[in-house]
Amino acid sequence: MGKPTGFIEFTRELPHKKPVTDRLKNYDEFVERFPEQDLTKQAARCMNCGVPFCHSNTGCPLGNVIPEFNDAVYRKSWREAYDILTSTNNFPEFTGRICPAPCESACVLGINQPPVTIEEIEKHIIEIAFEKGFVQPRTPNVRTGKKVAVVGSGPAGLAAAAQLNYAGHSVTVFERDDAAGGLLRYGIPDFKLEKWVVARRVELLEKEGVEFRYNANVGVNVSINDLLREYHAIVLSGGSTEPRDLPVPGRELKGVHYAMQFLKQQNKRNARKNPLANAAIESNILPEEVLAKGKNVVVIGGGDTGSDCVGTSNRQGAKSVTQFELMPKPPGERTPFMPWPTYPMILKTSSSHDEGCDRRWAIATKEFVGDGKGNLKALKIVDLEWKFADDLRPSRFEEVPGSEREIPCELALLAMGFVHPQHAGLLDELEVEYDERGNVKASEKAYQTNIPKIFTAGDMRRGQSLVVWAISEGRECARKVDEFLMGTSLLETKDASLLSLFV
Repeated sequence: MGKPTGFIEFTRELPHKKPVTDRLKNYDEFVERFPEQDLTKQAARCMNCGVPFCHSNTGCPLGNVIPEFNDAVYRKSWREAYDILTSTNNFPEFTGRICPAPCESACVLGINQPPVTIEEIEKHIIEIAFEKGFVQPRTPNVRTGKKVAVVGSGPAGLAAAAQLNYAGHSVTVFERDDAAGGLLRYGIPDFKLEKWVVARRVELLEKEGVEFRYNANVGVNVSINDLLREYHAIVLSGGSTEPRDLPVPGRELKGVHYAMQFLKQQNKRNARKNPLANAAIESNILPEEVLAKGKNVVVIGGGDTGSDCVGTSNRQGAKSVTQFELMPKPPGERTPFMPWPTYPMILKTSSSHDEGCDRRWAIATKEFVGDGKGNLKALKIVDLEWKFADDLRPSRFEEVPGSEREIPCELALLAMGFVHPQHAGLLDELEVEYDERGNVKASEKAYQTNIPKIFTAGDMRRGQSLVVWAISEGRECARKVDEFLMGTSLLETKDASLLSLFV
């Protein structure tokens, strides 16, 4: 704890954001950096709380040692802060930008004051470390002779690859897209995570010895049997990619699309790439360009992906943007059934919402209405009345009589989450077992599938989740793979600090 009275003297502050009128003109990140004196003040708010729930499983799945790096930031000991942060987190430049910060929900100060700005401090530590030259390739002194294939280059796959490489194994990452990152690259908008941030980390991993193979769709143009013969272990980290559909009348109309298809196209445009590339061979790529310009856009789904669609639609010049949520409007603060330090299911307003959006709760879409020529022109919707259980959670709903109506809509984006990984192709060909939700079956303690040399991590194993969980899964899975290959592992749980192994 750098300053014993810091949490009394200083209030929570966040960096300034560029004005809405400016940031809607481009897809650049718009959150400015903290001046050093403001950053140290925010770090000073971290108090000597005795039991820091922020880095428990309730707070940070990675076990980030948050009080210690806050103390180092307050003292402006940047190298120490960087070493502490990266002892548990491979990619703080990602989590510092796009993690919903469950650590802040578990902050002890948050019981009766605004919590410490942990996420922003984390982002500043890693960016300062890059600027000061602390971040250098770390290469293992000795190679084990073991070869590992990682299928999928999202945060789980990248974390597993990094850890296995640090342990001395030769790692090859197979990615079906033309660049690494998974949803970090082709899902999350640039205004939340500019892609040079991802490219910087991938370049560092390449310098450390990780090999990347792109346009390599295992099970399609890369034989899984070849991988089984060539590699001593395989990590499946392809994510949860099958979106939840809305099978109501009119679903086939032109203008009804999955959110991720829409977002991926814009990310490719920003990268000056063909947004339709590989559309003929990949089911998740639209065969035609979709733009919100001049259209009434309705985003169906109230989560982060829906929010990303709102921000992207506004930047494309939508006529109007409306966001629907099936559930009732969440409370503005914790209820007795959301006690600290659990993650509270309260109302969240994102920067995209601030840029312009009509948000509506307890709405169900009954039908996509066409114009007679195969194009979407409206939605038929109905209000819902929710019934609540004893713990105040919504349990069931009824349609409100007489509330059915149509609203104009030329572009509907389905952002209702993902159900499970893609089964057709790789997974079915491997004959891996699935759990009751359709995810690849593997325990959290072993990360091993029913095929001994094949492991799995991230959303492909646990279902749709957070980036911080993906990194944690990748790290933990890497340790189990290392144990499988070598009998023991130096990649310890929640602490992969292997500095003694690196040159």
